[in-house]
Formats: sequence, structure tokens, C-alpha cells
Amino acid sequence: MTTLPVILFGFLVGGAVLAFLLGLRTFARAQNVDQDRMYFVSTGPTLEEVEMSRPFRERVLRPALVAFLGYLGRLAPQRNLEILQHRLELAGRPHNWTVADLTGVRVATAIVLALLLFSLLLLGDLPLASRLLFTIAAGFLGYYLPLLWLSSRIQQRQKEILFALPDGLDMLNICVGAGLGFDAALSRVGERWNTALAQEFNRVVAEMRLGKTRRQALLAMAERTEVPDVDNFVATILQADQLGVSIAKVLRTQAEHMRIKRRQRAEELARQAAIKLLFPLVFLIFPSMLVVLLGPAIPQLLRTLGDIAP
Repeated sequence: MTTLPVILFGFLVGGAVLAFLLGLRTFARAQNVDQDRMYFVSTGPTLEEVEMSRPFRERVLRPALVAFLGYLGRLAPQRNLEILQHRLELAGRPHNWTVADLTGVRVATAIVLALLLFSLLLLGDLPLASRLLFTIAAGFLGYYLPLLWLSSRIQQRQKEILFALPDGLDMLNICVGAGLGFDAALSRVGERWNTALAQEFNRVVAEMRLGKTRRQALLAMAERTEVPDVDNFVATILQADQLGVSIAKVLRTQAEHMRIKRRQRAEELARQAAIKLLFPLVFLIFPSMLVVLLGPAIPQLLRTLGDIAP
């Protein structure tokens, strides 16, 4: 009877000793982990070191320039902001510019061009009124130069979308015919290609995932591009979706129609080539040929006319 309490007491003491040893081991491991963490934290680069490792242009010059352009953009009148916003959307948001950035670039270009021309005019002897007039004209020119560049970007992007649309519709037709839905087909084309049309498809898919309906997203794409063929494509898809027509058949018909229109545009450009060559032929090539062919005969002709004259 006395051996049972002794055995229980022995088990309790052994368990206490075992628990104590396990606690010491766990504490030692925790200390090692903390030391390793402190070592890595102390030896790793800090946020300040990472920031200072970047080039001076990215740390100081670029943020200062962006802030300055944004400040200049906020000084512009508010009535043209919506038009500039729409034109930036048409151009595909080059350099991720906002309306304030574009307006700041316009103001900065006007100031720089005006100061540069005024500095050059100081080297001459023009009167002060003429210098001021030319400086103001240079300022207006610098203010509108970014708009000309933006217009060229818009035309280039619209041509790129128009050129890629037939192939894009063929790809959509193949994807839908293979069993994908229309939204998944748009996503697949956007993943495979890197064109302005693929970017618009990706944006349509992203807007639908954020809660827009298909109609709203497609109409927004048509408004962002302002390409008549894209408007026709969007109107046809929306009408087919509303009437319950098979989108695969609509895409097949649209793809054939776009290929025919691309062939017609190529034939039209080929017919215009002769008219476009008329100006360089008449004013550049023919005069040079006449000079080469009739040039040696002109002195003899002048002598003959001089002998005939009384």
C-alpha cells in the first residue's frame, strides 16, 4: 500500500523535470530565433538605405518635376479639362499622364520656348516691341505644340486599332467557336496580343469584373477609341446580346465584313498612289530631268537666238 504513493510521486517528479527540460529547450530555440531575426534585421538594408540607393534622377528630379507640372496644371482654366481628359483617353494615356500633367507640360513648354527665343533675340538689334511680339508668339506656339503631339498620338492609335481589328475579330471568332464565352474570349485575345486593341479588350474585361455590365463596358470602349468600325462592332454585339442571337455567328459575319473592308481600304490606297505621286513627279523629278536633258543645249540655243536677233 505504501508503494503506490511512492510510484505516483515518482511519476509527478519525473513529469515536472521533463516539462522543465522541454521548457528550457523551447526557450533556447526562441532565443536563437530572436537572435537570428535581430541579425537579419541588423544586417539587412534599411528603408533609408534602399531609398538612397536609387538614382538621384528618380529620387529627386522626377518627383519634383511631376509636382511642378501638376501645380502648373491646376492653374489652368477648368472648362477644357473634360476635353483634355477625353483626348488623353483617345491617345491611350501616354506616359500615364493626367489632365494636370498635360496642362503643366503645355505651360512649361510655352515658358521654355518663350524664354529661349527671347534670349536669342537679345543677341540681335531688334526693337523691344518686336522682341516681345515674337516672344508672345513663341509662347503660344509652345502652349499648343503638346496638343499637336497628342493629336498625332490619337491618329496613330486609331490606325493601330483599325489595322488590328480584323485579326482581333478572327481570334474572337476562333475562341468563341472553341467553346469560350465572349468575356473569356476578350480576355484571351488581350493576353495573347500586345496592341492597342488588346489593351482595350483587357480594360473591358477589367471593368466588367469591377461591376460594370457588358453594355456599359463596350460602350465605354467605343467612346474611348472613336473608330467607326469599333462602333459598328460594339453596336452589333449589343444588338445580338439583346435579341438573343448567337454571338459566334455575329462574330463570324463581323470578321468577314472587316476583312472585306480592309481589302477595300488597301485597294483605295493603291488607287490614290498615282495621284499622290503627281506632285513629286511634276515639281521634283521632271524639272531635274529637263535640266539634265536640255541643260547642255541651252547655251547653243541662246547663241542661236542672239545671232538671229537684229
